[in-house]
Amino acid sequence: MTAVGNPEVLQVHEVPIPTIQQDTELLIRLKAAGVNPIDTKLRQRGTFYPDRMPAILGCDGAGIVEAIGSGVQHFRIGDEVYFCNGGIGGHPGNYAEYAIVSEQFAAHKPKSLSFAEAAAAPLVLITAWEALYDRGRLEAGRNVLIHAGAGGVGHVAIQLAKLQGASVCTTVSAEEKAEFVKQLGADHIVLYTQTDVVKATLDWTNGEGVDLTFDTVGGKVLSQSFAATSLYGDVITILAPDANTDWKTARDRNLRISFELMLTPMLKELAKAQQEQAKILKQCTRLLDQGQLKIHLNQTFPLSQAAAAHQLLETGSAIGKIALITESFEF
Repeated sequence: MTAVGNPEVLQVHEVPIPTIQQDTELLIRLKAAGVNPIDTKLRQRGTFYPDRMPAILGCDGAGIVEAIGSGVQHFRIGDEVYFCNGGIGGHPGNYAEYAIVSEQFAAHKPKSLSFAEAAAAPLVLITAWEALYDRGRLEAGRNVLIHAGAGGVGHVAIQLAKLQGASVCTTVSAEEKAEFVKQLGADHIVLYTQTDVVKATLDWTNGEGVDLTFDTVGGKVLSQSFAATSLYGDVITILAPDANTDWKTARDRNLRISFELMLTPMLKELAKAQQEQAKILKQCTRLLDQGQLKIHLNQTFPLSQAAAAHQLLETGSAIGKIALITESFEF
């Protein structure tokens, strides 16, 4: 990323291969990198470290361990791994051929996933897991509303909610996406382009509202979430509230509001919290390899076409995830 701006600021550059600095680090030859909305926002607005430019974006990565520090205990050269680390402007990201990652922040790649699928997984897995299980304390028998269920985070959240024994209502923008989330197990589907989301949710719950709402969209959707959630219920959002947020409804309904930003451990350099996130990935590896959880990869692009990947993501039309393929990259 050579400057703040449109996708064209993502340009191919040759930089030195990173080297291991700590004895617990892994040098990973990347096979693929996930593309997430945070990447497009950082490109548009600037990274969290604006003085460190140019920057390499990409929080998610998957690849093969090529070298290890002398203190590494859990990985060997040749191991296939996936992780969420770097890409916010400080530590270099994964739109690259190589990355350095502490072994504490990595997990063995699910055997059932391709490298591209694995690279698309970590950020959305951790986000949905933390939001539903840690923030929302989701239990069996609860009703859940998940906004944008066909999106990257949303399609994982539907599956995690169903695994916990919850009933799921989700919003989508088109019939194609409705069919997709139905296959994931969604119990009630609302086309928000045609139907009032709050009314549809209240009708589904006999006027009471859902026990938990997960907002992956932000803006007016957060206020809709308050109105669609039961008294004393939970609302979790991954976006910052805007100036028009209807806090009065949230207060009147005595809602518990939580924020989910899975980047906090990286932003605040909380090593133990990042280790906990790696543990989440390890649990998800088991679920993925058992077929209980799936990652839908919509499309892949060569690393040299990162700008095109951003353009597609910003249309909002993609179902599931997008990844960059770094293998056999030609400079």
